[in-house]
Amino acid sequence: MQNGTNLYALDISAASFTKACGGPCTEGCVTLARIGEDAWALGDSKRPDVEPLRFTTGELDAAGIDPARFGLGA
Repeated sequence: MQNGTNLYALDISAASFTKACGGPCTEGCVTLARIGEDAWALGDSKRPDVEPLRFTTGELDAAGIDPARFGLGA
């Protein structure tokens, strides 16, 4: 993360999460929101009470998660 920013210090209360799924999404989906210039929050719509995990763009890429699949630009 640029400038050593702590991803978990970023406020995500106004973040807009979008879903990506390979099927009908009847059981829930992975959700993703951009929370900063090089920061993302990854959640689970089946467990909205669990705090989303946070990643840099590089970490998402290393995990094979493409923001474009969520309709988001990297």
